[in-house]
Amino acid sequence: MTVRHTRRAFLSAATMMAAALAATACGSPQDTASGGGDSTAPVKVGLVYSQSGPLASYGKQYIEGFKAGLDHATGGTGKVGDRKIEVTEVDDAGDPAKAVSAAKDLIGKGTKIIAGSTASGVALQVAPIAAQNKVLFISGPAATDAVTGANKYTFRSGRQSYQDVVTAKSFIGDPAGKKVVVFAQDGAFGDANEAAVKAVIGGAGATVSSVRAPASATEFTPFASQIKAAKPDLLFVAWAGTTAPAMWQTLDQQGVLTSTTVVTGLDIRASWPTFGAAGSKISFLSHYFDGASDTEAAKALKAKVNAIDLFHPDGFAAAQMVVRAAQEGGDDVDKMVTALEGWTFDGVKGKMTIRAEDHALLQPMYQAKLSGSGTAFTAAAQKTLTGDETAPPVTPMKG
Repeated sequence: MTVRHTRRAFLSAATMMAAALAATACGSPQDTASGGGDSTAPVKVGLVYSQSGPLASYGKQYIEGFKAGLDHATGGTGKVGDRKIEVTEVDDAGDPAKAVSAAKDLIGKGTKIIAGSTASGVALQVAPIAAQNKVLFISGPAATDAVTGANKYTFRSGRQSYQDVVTAKSFIGDPAGKKVVVFAQDGAFGDANEAAVKAVIGGAGATVSSVRAPASATEFTPFASQIKAAKPDLLFVAWAGTTAPAMWQTLDQQGVLTSTTVVTGLDIRASWPTFGAAGSKISFLSHYFDGASDTEAAKALKAKVNAIDLFHPDGFAAAQMVVRAAQEGGDDVDKMVTALEGWTFDGVKGKMTIRAEDHALLQPMYQAKLSGSGTAFTAAAQKTLTGDETAPPVTPMKG
């Protein structure tokens, strides 16, 4: 599998972050919320995410992570002060129109915090609704860079595409003078990945070219020959669909995996067998996998879900952000926003900082390797990159 750029556009900016934001203290979730409002009325939270549809497996991990995070952040009470956090779940099936309808319905019923958005297309449609209605929106696994800086009411609990590609760049050190080839399918998926690599790695001094294959291709030897002839320092593979096993097998058989550094994204655990014998020869950029960190939050999550997967941390972080917002903001959404901006907290991955300028979520990312084979593959972190090392450029806030 690959870095997930489907349903998202890569957004770049001109300036890099100059310094890390200062940490702010987090009070006890048992303290009475300081933002005003009814001290006993429930805090209404709407979770609009993919319970069905193509990203249902991502949504399942998100909601499991959210429930574990809520338990952890509230000390098992499910409350902020005397106020119960009342969660309403709605399935958007990955459909932006359904998500917008659900968000409007929840807002009409008095919900001031909306979270979820498994799909990038959904997040980009819900974000303006949050701004128009002045409610807090915390996007989930949706990785499109365009969520960052969308408006003052929109935040994210997961990583963004830029952080994926910066992690890929870390495999070759200083990119200046290096040759990078993107191997991808024709179409929007391949276009997005190629554009991202050119912007991030090419922008740092590498020469980036591509080898593109028709989405219908089933014979990959000619493409492997083109890649070997290019003699890249880094091969970035962006692939989706049922032909992935055959593609990886061909790259392996043609010696591509031993002739250069080959990098791709590590997807959910269920996808790992598609790498076949090639799995142990690939370098992976990773958002998260079970065992990538040993934080208190990771231990709390593992106690609830047993096997942590790619998007469990996104749900866990969303719950931590919801509790912070309700604790400090009460029913005042602007106070919720202020409480989250610049906040540093200990998440599943480690130190997480919400950058005040554009609400980017600065967080660790991982270089990973697989060992074993098939369903017995296990992942291990080769290097952990800090939130500062993977920080995206600051995006001017749009609204």
